[in-house]
Amino acid sequence: MNARTLIYLLSGAGCMAACGNGARPATATDSTVQAVKLTDTMNRMVLIPGGAFEMGTDEMPAQPDEQPVHKVQVDSFMMDEHEVTNGEFAAFVAATGYVTIAEKPISKEEILKELPPGSPDPDSSLLQAGSLVFSPPDHEVPLDDVSQWWAFKAGASWQHPEGPESSINGKEHYPAVHISWEDAQAYAQWAGKRLPTEAEWEYAARGGLARQNYPWGNEALTTGQPKANTWNGHFPYQNTKTDGFYGTAPVKTYAPNRYGLYDMSGNVWEWCADWYDANYYQHTPAGAHNPQGPDKGFDPADPAAPKRVIRGGSFMCTDEYCSGYRVTARMKTTPTSGLANLGFRCVKDVK
Repeated sequence: MNARTLIYLLSGAGCMAACGNGARPATATDSTVQAVKLTDTMNRMVLIPGGAFEMGTDEMPAQPDEQPVHKVQVDSFMMDEHEVTNGEFAAFVAATGYVTIAEKPISKEEILKELPPGSPDPDSSLLQAGSLVFSPPDHEVPLDDVSQWWAFKAGASWQHPEGPESSINGKEHYPAVHISWEDAQAYAQWAGKRLPTEAEWEYAARGGLARQNYPWGNEALTTGQPKANTWNGHFPYQNTKTDGFYGTAPVKTYAPNRYGLYDMSGNVWEWCADWYDANYYQHTPAGAHNPQGPDKGFDPADPAAPKRVIRGGSFMCTDEYCSGYRVTARMKTTPTSGLANLGFRCVKDVK
């Protein structure tokens, strides 16, 4: 299910209408694009040497879709050393005039096709351009109700991450967010790159370490120096900012893994090329060479909506709620969804 439709269902029309403020949606010609410093923001790519590895895990807190462990072979490839930044994405938009999905009004048909037959038409106020922003409560809430900390905000986009009153000025080295899979694909094509397969992503995140939970090994996230930008404290109402940040952090803030890759754990989720199938690992042949993922998506919790894989966790992840920063953890969302904690990085084949 599209993320915007999900919040529509969970929150109800009254909440959705209250989230909007009638502000003009951002466009590719907003002055924000012109104000972002476009120099010295481009990613350096690092070589990920090909090899075989054991993908997935059977160790707790493994989820069923991370099992069984299976051997995979990947060829060498180049990978962005960090997530695509606001500065890089601004350069793309300035060069092409591209408009992201979050900057386009949602169609009535997009919502209705995911609702039961005979559902009433959504109010026009709910069809404004916008995206989902993190809107945490100041008290403990049930962790099975995402509407307690997600809210649709009209005018939210990569240029206005918290809504139309916010901007990315001075944040050219922060990861671009509110980027859908389709937006990421468009950027990658423009840059002469592509999105990583799920196998490539996990192989790169491991940094050559076998049977380890994190890009740095098995040391607990809370032991020693901060290793990643994650949630510190009690989610979603208390964040001690032990790692130095409440929301996203500039890329390259924390130490890289052994391949020289930054933020393969935490900060923002990253799109992969693959469709998500909860049962895919059960059908992947042993020793698969450069697996491309399933032919179509299947999420048993939402079978009507095919999804793409996202990896790496985000600043909102915590062992208390979401341990998505483990190298084997899998997550998914629809290709048209954008979120305040969702970005991407690219790869390129070695010729």
